[in-house]
Parts: sequence; structure tokens; C-alpha cells
Amino acid sequence: MKKETLNITGMTCAACANAVERSVRKLEGVESASVNLAVETLTVEYDETAVDIKDVKDAVIRAGYGVEEPKTSNVKEILLPIEGMTCAACSTAVERALKKLPGVEEAVVNYATDSAKITYDLTKTRFSDIKEAVAKAGYKALDLEVNAPDVTDRRQNEIQALWRRFMVAVVFTVPLFYISMGHMVGLPLPSFLDPGVSPLNFALAQLLLTVPVMIAGYRFYTVGFSKLFRLEPNMDSLIAIGTGAAFLYGVYAVLQIIKGHGHFAMDLYFESVGVIITLIMLGKYLESVSKGKTSEAIKKLMGLAPKTATVIQGEKEIEIPIDEVEVGDVVVVKPGERIPVDGEVVFGRTSIDESMLTGESIPVEKNVGDKVYGATINKNGTIRFKATRVGRDTVLGQIIKLVEEAQGSKAPIAKLADVISGYFVPTVIAIAVVAALLWFISGQSLVFSLTIFVSVLVIACPCALGLATPTAIMVGTGKGAEHGVLIKSGEALETAHKIDAIVFDKTGTITEGKPVVTDVLTAGGVSEEELLRIAASSETGSEHPLGEAIVEEAQKRGIDLLKVQSFEALPGRGIAVTVAGKPVLLGNKRLMEERGIEITLLERSEVLAEEGKTPMFVAIDGKFSGIIAVSDVLKPTSKKAISALHKMGISVYMITGDNRRTAEAIAKQVGIDRVLAEVLPEDKASEVKRLQEEGLKVAMVGDGINDAPALAQADIGIAIGSGTDVAMESADIVLMRSDLVDVATAIELSKKTIRNIKENLFWAFAYNTLGIPIAAGLLHVFGGPLLNPMIAAAAMAFSSVSVVSNALRLRRFKPISN
Repeated sequence: MKKETLNITGMTCAACANAVERSVRKLEGVESASVNLAVETLTVEYDETAVDIKDVKDAVIRAGYGVEEPKTSNVKEILLPIEGMTCAACSTAVERALKKLPGVEEAVVNYATDSAKITYDLTKTRFSDIKEAVAKAGYKALDLEVNAPDVTDRRQNEIQALWRRFMVAVVFTVPLFYISMGHMVGLPLPSFLDPGVSPLNFALAQLLLTVPVMIAGYRFYTVGFSKLFRLEPNMDSLIAIGTGAAFLYGVYAVLQIIKGHGHFAMDLYFESVGVIITLIMLGKYLESVSKGKTSEAIKKLMGLAPKTATVIQGEKEIEIPIDEVEVGDVVVVKPGERIPVDGEVVFGRTSIDESMLTGESIPVEKNVGDKVYGATINKNGTIRFKATRVGRDTVLGQIIKLVEEAQGSKAPIAKLADVISGYFVPTVIAIAVVAALLWFISGQSLVFSLTIFVSVLVIACPCALGLATPTAIMVGTGKGAEHGVLIKSGEALETAHKIDAIVFDKTGTITEGKPVVTDVLTAGGVSEEELLRIAASSETGSEHPLGEAIVEEAQKRGIDLLKVQSFEALPGRGIAVTVAGKPVLLGNKRLMEERGIEITLLERSEVLAEEGKTPMFVAIDGKFSGIIAVSDVLKPTSKKAISALHKMGISVYMITGDNRRTAEAIAKQVGIDRVLAEVLPEDKASEVKRLQEEGLKVAMVGDGINDAPALAQADIGIAIGSGTDVAMESADIVLMRSDLVDVATAIELSKKTIRNIKENLFWAFAYNTLGIPIAAGLLHVFGGPLLNPMIAAAAMAFSSVSVVSNALRLRRFKPISN
């Protein structure tokens, strides 16, 4: 017998799961077939000699569902740092090169983070192939071991190198500009440099001052021309061609002066070359500084973790770097210190400030057996704990990984900019050549045509296009993480601003999820104590919060519990149990009606429901025996959150398995518009789908495993951070602080980020749309001025800086809860 698990797509309810199971079980040789609706998988056990796995897949498809091929261990996802990219055209070239490799399923290159997110099949391509593809594209792939601090150091080194080269350029450009332009505004020049007295000295001095500036900006030429020869020109190519052409013309003018044509001294272009390179280097420096600020959220998160840990080795306490802590090590933490890694307390007791994870300011008591989390603060006791998760596996590490992935992802809105940037540079070169030729043919001088050529090349800025989206996403997702809102991708960030309906699960989401018993009503001669004894005994095998409340109430009253012979959970209805030889039913009104139990306290139950309490009906030995009412306390911020969403024009729904009266009573307390009551767990996704079919963009907010299908079905799934791993895995946004106000914060952050992206794209497109025609001489056609290449260079240099600066305004974002 062979056992396999398949991922099934298209299931929305329990009926779907049954249909898949029935279809597969009909196959000869299939021993068992079990569908898990929550995680959408089919586990099938079959005889390989009688049936093939392909037959199983075909049976699923015949039933009307899909089979998703699981990613095997051969598929690997990496975040590869890349060096040498200078504009959006570079990132497009790298992306194109990576996608050509066999086995590369996905390659997303982010210019703002200088990295590529690559998913590839290890059996079809190797990591060395990926590095080679990047190298062939003209860039350098760094080692994967480069972690976030190393990236920060590398970026800092780049910024310092850019500053040094810029200062070298300034030192030579200032005298160059003075010599070339000073005499025009009456500034004194020594006679041996006066163009009227010694034109050759005047020209040679400029030539000698220009060469060091070009050496300082050598990367524009080495990268620019190599990319041009590969037929993949980028921003560096535009600068290299423009300044290179101007420099060559200057050299030609020097040669003409040597031949005795002194008037060429007034047509030198050396000062344009020097000023263009210097200004663009200043722009690149400012851009790098600004880009560094976009990842400050990651730096803050990393700064929370201590650098060292004290571990027990033998009988000694030894301080070691946090990177050397291994799973199983016993770690000692004293009062006031931060917990270095995740673990489980093995000695001592203390209270720990977990506000960086939960937002809850009150320290949490910790005893032996309790879990502790890295970067939280030990308040008042010395503890020892066994490390269970270290490095990137800790909760903090996972948060950082999640934010890094989100910052490296692309939003759908970026696709237009990506497409344009791929064709941008070749188009600009063509426009520059055509414009220069047209002016020359029309009778203008070579100098005039060269001015047009250089201006068009220099003013064009693919950087602004490439930075418009990723910088805003980096700042937006980082700002969200600072406030406990983890947005998993650029796509989720973009979709969230379109949401016009939100569905909240009730238990554990709107309410605390820790209900308490409020009323015990008896019938049929059963005492209150006996009713609680039977009910609590029945619920000992249940994990439902309502059942746990009944057990806790019995324990509080000191009632001894009875032995349970059998237990059956009835989803959406209750439980059927045998206690002390008697059959017991405990659940909602629907369960009693289905089993033909006559309820004698209906009016009382309706009153309880109107008060927002959940009546639990109990039948013992086939007879109705009473009601136990349970009430779940509302979260303190639920009402505030619903109010904030209403102000944003969003419709709010509550979904629950509770009876309608109880649900509506709770909804009324928090101001919810519409209630979806008595919904079975497996039908939650269907309810979300029904709202989507009404044309609504729906977000689902939940915390339990039975919310996972609905979270996946919704346009945006939002998981409460205190919820299950499955719910958090299915969600697009995770609220680490379990505060519903953060739902409104997430949507508001999305709205502001998308507005920022649209502003960036508008200015990037508008800048190039207006700048290139002006540089091509459009104003001059109507008698206006000609754009000086130096002014074009200044405009180009600061266009990308302005886009990044606009994105950085998002750092001032304040959550709604503030």
C-alpha cells in the first residue's frame, strides 16, 4: 500500500469534500480517501499494482475539482542580492536573463532592494547557473549568506564610495566650470587661460580637468557601453553615449584649435561633460541614501534581538554570539535582559514584556513549561529555558522574513512601469538620434544638433520609473510591521485599498474567545449541579471554547466529573456523548430538533439570546434536561474598529455558527451592519463567495482553523496573530497584536501607499513625457529657449530623488489607533 497527499483546488464546503472522497473511493485498489477541507488536501491510500496516482487525479478532476501539483523538496526559493543595477532597465534585463534558465519558475527583480526573488527547480538548474546568468547580463550576484546586517553594511560602503567619487568630481568640476563659463559673466581669468589670448591653453586646461571627472564616473562608461554592446542599454548607456559624444566633440575642437581654428574655443563641451557627471553622481548618492531609509523598519526589527546569549555548558554559564545558539541549548536570562531566541522555560518564574509581539503592555507571567519568544524583555526573575527555535526560525525571524519578502515583491500596479522600462532606453536613444538629425538637416549647426542629442539622452530617467512602486511598497510594508500589521505581499497591499466589505468571524475575533457560563436553567427534575456535572463531563473531550467554559465552571464549583464512554462532534450543532451509560446531547436548538427532543424552556432561551448569550441545550437519556447559557466577552476595541471601518465607507458583516438572536445581540453592541448566523464552519467560504458574486471586494478576518478556507476565498484574508498557524498561513495580512483596530489601519495604510505609488508613477511618467520633447527642442520650434544639457542633467539627477523622497513621506503614517 502507498500513501500520498494531494492538494485539491475548488472545494468550498463539506459537500465538495464528500464528492471528492466518493469519486476517489470508487477506484479499484483505493483503500481509503480522506479530505481535509481546512487545508484543502486529499490523503489517499492505494494499491500501486491496481491503481496509479494519475487515476486518482483524474477521479478528482471528474468530480469537478482541480489537483495542484505540490512543490517538491526539489523546488527552492531564494532571495539573491545583486550588485551593479543602476536603473529599472537593469532590473528588467536581470529578470529576463533569469527567466530564460530551465527550471526557473519565478524571477522577480527589485531595483529598490537590489535583490532578486527566485523560485527554481534544483534538478533543472543549479545556483551556479543562476549566478552565471546574472554575470552574463552584466551584473554581480552576491552570496546567499549575505544577511540583513551585511546588506546594510554593503549599502553603507556603496554610499561612502559614491560620496568619495562625487567629491573627486566636484574638486575638478568647480575649476572646470569657472574656466569655461566665468569669463562670460565677467569673472577674472589669468591671461594664459584667456580664450581670446590663448585659446589652446583654455581648451587643454578644460580637457585636463574633465578627464579626472570621467575617471571618477568610470562606472557610467564601463557598465553603459557593455550594456549597449549587449543590446540591453540602460541609464548608464544614456549617460555614457551623451557625455562620450560631448567629450569626443571637445577633443575634435581641441585638434581644430591646434590647426589654427581658434573660434572652436567657444564651442567646447567639456564643462557639460563634467557638470553632467557630477550632478548625476550627486543624484545617485542622494538616491542611495534615500533607498537606505526605506528599509529602516527591517533595521528596527533586527535591532530588537540581542547580539549575545548566555548558555549553560557543563556547569558553566558562557556568553556566545546569538548566531551560535543551537536548538536544545539551555539559555539563562536575567532580569532586564532580552530573550535571545524562542524556547520553553525549564527553571524559574518571571514576567515577560511581550508588547513587541502582541502590543499588550501588561507583562505575561511565565512558569516552567511556558513558551518564551526572542526579543521580548524579561522583567523581574531569572529563568532558564531550552531553545526550541533559533535564527530565522524564531517568531521575530519569521516576522523579518515576511517583511523582507513583502518588500521584495511587486504589486500589479508596477507591471505597466516594468513593461515601459524594458523599451524605454532604446526608445530614448532613437529619439535623440532622430531629433539631432532632423535639426541638422533643417540647417542647424553641428554644435546645435549635438546639444539636442546630449540633452535628450541625459534628461531621460528610467530610474524614476523603476523606483516609483518598490520604494513605496518597502516603506508601506515596513511601516505596517512597526505597528504589528504584517502585509505579506505587494499584491495584498494593493488589493486591500479596494475592499468595500469585511466579514468578521465572531469567536476569538470580535470577542475574546474565552466565554464564561452566565446562567444554568434546569428541567425535568434534574438539579443544577447534576446538569453541570453531565454537561462538563461531556465537554471534556471537546476543544470548543463554549465547552471549555462549561468545564471551567464545573471545576470552579468543585464538581467531580464522570467518565465518558463515547464522544462524537457534530459540526455546527454540538456533541453526542455517552456519560455514565446515558446518551447525552449538548448543543444548539437545531440539534434538539433533528433528534426529536422537545424543548420546554424556549421562551427563556430566547430572552438569553436577546441578551447576547449563547444557550446550550442539554438532553439526557432522550429527555430535555436544561439550558446552560454561555457568554463571550467582547474585545475592548471591537466597537472602535467597526466604527473606523464605517467611517471609511466599508460594510461590515459578522459570521458565526451561533443562533441568529444571539448573533444579532452581539452585532448590535458593536454596530455591525449585517449578520450571517448559524453558518456551519465548512460553509464560511461559501458565504464569502456569495458576497463576492454580489460584486463586493471582500476581506475576511478570522483566527481559527475553520476560518482558513474562508481566508483563502476572500480577496484579502486577515488573520489575528493569536490565531492558528493554518489561519495565518492562509491569510494575506496578519495582525500580530490581535487588535481589530489594526484591520482599519491595514486598509488605511494600503490606501495611502497606493496613492503614493500613483503619485510617483504620475510624476515619473509626466517628467519623461514633458522633459524629453523639451530636450528635443520643442520649445525652440516656437521661438523658445534650448535646454542646456547641464540643466537636463540636474533635472534627471533629482527626478529619482524626488520619487524616493515622496515615498519616504509614508514614514509619517500614523495608525488609526493612535
